[in-house]
Amino acid sequence: MNFGRRTYPFRVLRGGRLVPITLLAGLVAIAAASGSPAQRPSVRVPVAGIMEHLSAFQRIADRNGGNRFAGTAGYNTSARYVAARMRAAGYRVRFQEFAFPFVLDRSPPAVRLVEGATGSFTANRDFRTLMYSGTGRVEARVAAVDLLVPSSGPNASTSGCETSDFDAFPRGAIALLQRGACTFRQKVANALDAGARAVIVFNEGNPGRRELFAATLGPPQVPVPALAASFELGDALRNGVRNGPTGVTVELTTSMIAERRRTRNVIAESRTGSPANLVVAGAHLDSVNAGPGINDNGSGSAVSLEVAERLASLRPRNKLRFVWWGAEELGLLGSRHYVQRLSSAARRRHALYLNLDMVGSPNFVLFVYDGDGSSSRSPFALPPGSAAIERLFARYFDTRHIRHRETNIGDSSDHAPFARAGIPIGGLFTGADGRKSSEDARAFGGVAGRPHDACYHQRCDTLANINKTALARSAEAAAYAIRQYARDTSSVSR
Repeated sequence: MNFGRRTYPFRVLRGGRLVPITLLAGLVAIAAASGSPAQRPSVRVPVAGIMEHLSAFQRIADRNGGNRFAGTAGYNTSARYVAARMRAAGYRVRFQEFAFPFVLDRSPPAVRLVEGATGSFTANRDFRTLMYSGTGRVEARVAAVDLLVPSSGPNASTSGCETSDFDAFPRGAIALLQRGACTFRQKVANALDAGARAVIVFNEGNPGRRELFAATLGPPQVPVPALAASFELGDALRNGVRNGPTGVTVELTTSMIAERRRTRNVIAESRTGSPANLVVAGAHLDSVNAGPGINDNGSGSAVSLEVAERLASLRPRNKLRFVWWGAEELGLLGSRHYVQRLSSAARRRHALYLNLDMVGSPNFVLFVYDGDGSSSRSPFALPPGSAAIERLFARYFDTRHIRHRETNIGDSSDHAPFARAGIPIGGLFTGADGRKSSEDARAFGGVAGRPHDACYHQRCDTLANINKTALARSAEAAAYAIRQYARDTSSVSR
């Protein structure tokens, strides 16, 4: 899942009591025996099969520097693995290659408190580079920009979101900004226009938003050093000040590799079904550089792969297309490339897009994308048909008396380019760095007050970071939805 997300607002959906999923010989039953469409017999998805793919991704990362980051051997090997499995299952497979601006730390960033504050802070624990940061060494005073401390809730802070926030900003200072309502790119662009020599964006300070986070500015690379920081470091640098000079001087250093590289999406299609009505399911295949990315997003990739293998013998009325995206963690680059190259006619042939991103979170909640905009305001107009996809997932869970929640769609995963192109979207998610509520702990188990995935964007996102119950329930719902839409997409017709 892409840097910089993610605490999603949500509300409780209708649904029965929580019941444990039954695994028969390690298999997840995708639908019940008979009855309504939500109860028709369907394929069965082996959890053991999903774990086989995740084990392969883990081995690939272990043999390639500990990650599957886009533009590296770890990602390329992952793409070849998926392609080989899909060809063996009988799908038509192709690679969609694209060039992208590759950025990576040449050496870890450094922060030294020179004057006005004390403390010991460490790279990759208290601060890290924002992806697409510039390279440089800067020693300058720190100026706070419209900070909201304490913040009343996630994304309440608008620090740096408006050019007027910088009206009194001293040129040549290091801009201290707070994570919140607008994109990191917007914050940094405004700081650069105001004459900042470097930028530090610290976490907002709410429960679940205090630790160091990973984020991307998206290309192109900015000309100055730009760091993400924990709330603890940001609070030390602000020195009690919410706006203006803080009395703290800092030396910070970044050193980045920045070059053009190539990566690829993996696209696999069923050999039958109407090409005039494409049912597309996708998951990003790349990890962050920090770790192997087995939950983010090996989990979505493995579920999509196993479901595709189990549906290989299906003769769909509508053509099925499964896609594994490259460079999502750098700013949705693979899915954006794909959508941008669709003609108007090709866009109309896309009946819908289903996204699977982080579906095995250890402290999980079963989240369904909010397709009707009822839980919060979407950053884009929700395409007609998206509400019907949400209802289909909700009906699936409801008929099985499985609790679920609605989550704000947001714009930080691969569904966003499709939505902006007017293609109906839906998807599943089991949580990232947001913290589980007491209500959700009662409904889903797990630990209240802890992140849904404490290893999000970290080295510990390994096989040990997967919850098989979350994986199984996501797999059964995904397989059900894909099979239903393989038969009939009239409910999402635009």
